[in-house]
Amino acid sequence: MSETEILHRLVYYSRNEVEGGADALDAVIDQILAVSQRNNTQADVTGALLFNTGCFGQVLEGPRRAVEATFERIQRDDRHSDVTLLAFETTTTRAFPNWSMGYVGAKPADADRFGGIAQTSGFDPSRMTADRLLETLHGLAMEEEG
Repeated sequence: MSETEILHRLVYYSRNEVEGGADALDAVIDQILAVSQRNNTQADVTGALLFNTGCFGQVLEGPRRAVEATFERIQRDDRHSDVTLLAFETTTTRAFPNWSMGYVGAKPADADRFGGIAQTSGFDPSRMTADRLLETLHGLAMEEEG
């Protein structure tokens, strides 16, 4: 990203349309992450993804065109429905500078780590504000890095 290019942050949620059991979902998420990490590194996009069997919640950060192009691909992806933009704004710093795409999943082994999300949203990012989703993902990302 050039010094003159303004940094943008986009926060959205969508409904999960991936069918199958836990193994199928894990395989799809692994594939999404692998492709996202490769593409996002090339496009200078960072962010984090929250996923459970019902919803995706995601933060994307980077140059405006790259963030918009990434979001457009997500909107066309048949694994998502009801894609809802919560926020798209300029920012001075990245919340996820080291993550081409971090992942925060809602697997049973992670249940204790998601207590706050479960209490406030029932693991449903659609019931969160953009700020709350960003704060949640950022806090969990810092735990992962720590």
